[in-house]
Amino acid sequence: MFRPKLPTMPQPTGLTTPPALIQPTTITPAAPAPQPAPVAPAPSRPVVQLTPGTALALVGGGTAVVLVLGAVLVSLLLAVAVTGVSVAVCAVVLRSLLASDAKRR
Repeated sequence: MFRPKLPTMPQPTGLTTPPALIQPTTITPAAPAPQPAPVAPAPSRPVVQLTPGTALALVGGGTAVVLVLGAVLVSLLLAVAVTGVSVAVCAVVLRSLLASDAKRR
């Protein structure tokens, strides 16, 4: 019951052709190709040189990115904190209303 049933491979039908015979061939060496003339190497990419002005600009840009990213993350954290406090206040108010309603009965 739990044993898988493996399909059987069907036998080919019709005419089958025998495999072709492969005859070994001999390789005759040809005349060697002439060596190409040496080509001058292509000039490599120019090396980027940092001047004091560009280094200062990179440091200033990196500092600005870190400050902006920090401000965004702090504002998100503050938004989560304010939302949590407001939910807690709503829960306390609802609990108070339900408790006072239950005392009146």
